[in-house]
Amino acid sequence: MEQKYATRYEKLIAEAEAHEMIINIGPQHPSTHGVLRLEVITDGEIVREVIPHMGYLHRCFEKHAENLTYQQTIPFADRMDYLASMNNSHAWVMGVEKMLGIDQDIPQRIEYIRVLVCELNRIGSHLVALGTYGIDIGAFTPFLWCFRDREHIMNMLEWASGSRLLYNYIWVGGLFFDLPVGFEERCKEFVDYFKPKMVELNGLLTENQIFISRTANVGILPLDVAINYGCSGPMLRGSGLKWDLRRVDGYSAYPELEFEVPVGKGEMGTTGDCWDRFKVRIDEIEQSVLIIEQCLERLQKDLKRTTDFDPRAKLPKKIIPKAQDFYFRAESPRGELGYYFITDGKSEIPKRVKARAPSFHNLSVISEISKGVLIADLIAIIGSVDIVLGELDR
Repeated sequence: MEQKYATRYEKLIAEAEAHEMIINIGPQHPSTHGVLRLEVITDGEIVREVIPHMGYLHRCFEKHAENLTYQQTIPFADRMDYLASMNNSHAWVMGVEKMLGIDQDIPQRIEYIRVLVCELNRIGSHLVALGTYGIDIGAFTPFLWCFRDREHIMNMLEWASGSRLLYNYIWVGGLFFDLPVGFEERCKEFVDYFKPKMVELNGLLTENQIFISRTANVGILPLDVAINYGCSGPMLRGSGLKWDLRRVDGYSAYPELEFEVPVGKGEMGTTGDCWDRFKVRIDEIEQSVLIIEQCLERLQKDLKRTTDFDPRAKLPKKIIPKAQDFYFRAESPRGELGYYFITDGKSEIPKRVKARAPSFHNLSVISEISKGVLIADLIAIIGSVDIVLGELDR
């Protein structure tokens, strides 16, 4: 009689052959980039199956959202993807403003400040991804360089918001506070300092032959597989599709800004491999720098600060959207971050909120692209996905 299994994974483990071995990578392992547990069925050094287990870092975000007002939930949105807090709260705030119908009333200065701090945060997030990926492969110096430059970004965001990591800066209807006096000038100094640093990083890591050997033609993600698994962000663009919500949906000030959408081209191996995903993030940093320069130019010329400018002027006293089911999405450093709201039209607290975390979908494809690789290559594949466990578990 055929035995019944609760899940496909239980069946795989139960039917593992005698010469195969089941090993655990994580949840306490530096290469899993957080408390992620991978159950790996191996045949010697060859990976036969990867079974990801999550749930070790549950942030309870959705439960918080059902018990707090829209404004009070912003600090908890920050804590999902804690490497890109500005992007999380920006998406949340824009969704609420859209439901209230005040999205067209937000002053242009506020929109450009939001984009500015989000792109600074995007660069900081990508620097963590690139630096830690270097360590995964065995390169230590790029890690130090990336974190050195990220420190400048964290100092600036701390200057603007008062916090180094979790900002609570972007509010429904405006901002916690206007940019400090002199912020634009210091940000311009950072851009001028940072551009040659990226050239150095490219020479040290991106074009390093050992790094290319470890990442090219490894973990190839075909475009159709990426789409079917719901991958987004650099994972999807690394497979060759120009899909960036900043362009596709054109929210906030992005339609007024010029920037390219980098995609994987298979320059060093096959389109959609680990090297392509890495290169897309490198190119995105350069495009974020371009966006920041345009924001600074507008903020210093057309949208200058004035003594009577109040970034909280448009903050609604009560946030009670009409009864509706509403989904809003935005481009976080890891891909499509979406919030699905269910409101009853009576309360300041949403009836239900569902967060669509890009890390969850991006990780789901790992068992598909890791079959038949070496264990060392599995580590390279995990790093190229760039997961954050806070949003994966939510």
